[in-house]
Amino acid sequence: MPQLNLAPWFLIFLFVWLFFLIIMPGKVLSYLFNNSPTTKSTQKPQPNPWNWPWT
Repeated sequence: MPQLNLAPWFLIFLFVWLFFLIIMPGKVLSYLFNNSPTTKSTQKPQPNPWNWPWT
């Protein structure tokens, strides 16, 4: 990349930053999760006793 000639690179730099500052936040914030989190119940589940076939 030529460091003294800003003509092509400065315009590319501006367009990339405008893309990241204007377009990308809307796309990222509109992302929907596949599963929505649910609250867990506070009750502890009661374990079922096993019926052993040899007893």
